[in-house]
Amino acid sequence: MTLQTLLPKDIDDLAQRVIDENKAAGRKVAVAESCTGGLVSAALTEIPGSSAVFDRGYVTYSNEAKMEALDVPLDIIETFGAVSIACAWAMAKGALAKSKADVAVAISGVAGPDGGTKLKPVGTVVFARVVRGEEGEPEGELKKFEPTSRADIRREATVCALELLLP
Repeated sequence: MTLQTLLPKDIDDLAQRVIDENKAAGRKVAVAESCTGGLVSAALTEIPGSSAVFDRGYVTYSNEAKMEALDVPLDIIETFGAVSIACAWAMAKGALAKSKADVAVAISGVAGPDGGTKLKPVGTVVFARVVRGEEGEPEGELKKFEPTSRADIRREATVCALELLLP
């Protein structure tokens, strides 16, 4: 049986590292995805043995889904928007609270080609990571990817999210 992969080799290799290193660390992971639409979950579940590490993934594309599935407060979305570190933090915290995971990563962004604004142009993606038992603010990061294409932005966001899942 030849090994065929669904996703590009760099994403497969990184997902393999996420599974291997988290398994070695005894950690389970969860993801809350918006603009990546399940690509991070797909990358992780492409790896044989991923069930030892990957607890669950949420694809919360709409604001309603973020609020209903992850308990993101409406005032965060109204005040800061869905593409904000505050929203990504709330998504990550919700994913961690509703899972058995030790770490959760959230991704929300503007993949384009439409939907960008002056403050949040196409290519703006926010990430947050929350680790169970750690005190203080979760980690958050805003990145601005070069808006070459929707696919490129989603791919780069997937790579960043996988990197955040490494122990």
